[in-house]
Amino acid sequence: MGKLIYAANASLDGYLEDEAGSFDWSVPTEEVHAFWNEHERGIGTSLYGRRMYEAMRVWEDDDWLVGEPAVVREYAQIWRDADKVVYSTTLAEVSTARTSLERRFDPEAVRRLKESSEGDLSVGGATLGSEAFRHGLVDECVLVLCPVVVGGGKPALPRGMRVDLELLDQRQLGAGAVTVRYAVRGRADGGA
Repeated sequence: MGKLIYAANASLDGYLEDEAGSFDWSVPTEEVHAFWNEHERGIGTSLYGRRMYEAMRVWEDDDWLVGEPAVVREYAQIWRDADKVVYSTTLAEVSTARTSLERRFDPEAVRRLKESSEGDLSVGGATLGSEAFRHGLVDECVLVLCPVVVGGGKPALPRGMRVDLELLDQRQLGAGAVTVRYAVRGRADGGA
């Protein structure tokens, strides 16, 4: 059985994007990229909302990778080797290999996917991540905290609910970034 892991880069004050929708402050250093490569090697299936998928599909294209550091090219291959499920009511089709399109997020289908998976699964994006948290599907939370305060924007973690966590790992990376990995222990409102 695979674990569902919510993973994201976040500002120190807890945002994925600033108020203008920018996340340029989270461009990873080679060390942060190496951390994400290590993390993603254990992921068999990635779950994305439309916006996150549209941002991530750049990894399917080789043209821009010419001249990029080895750690960046390595991530592209790791991303391509994983299965992807995109949840969208507006996307007509997906344009990347190993990718399926679902019209709605079905918590029971995700539970079955976790039960049948030999590898872990990841969920990316604030909206889809919040849905997974609300349905008690998230087993772990991995954040790279970037050394910046953006003052507002899109929250990295769901609002309006309490989730109890247990620290599993923490590491300091270069350029002031810190990684934290937590196990989800339960929701105070009675959720899983």
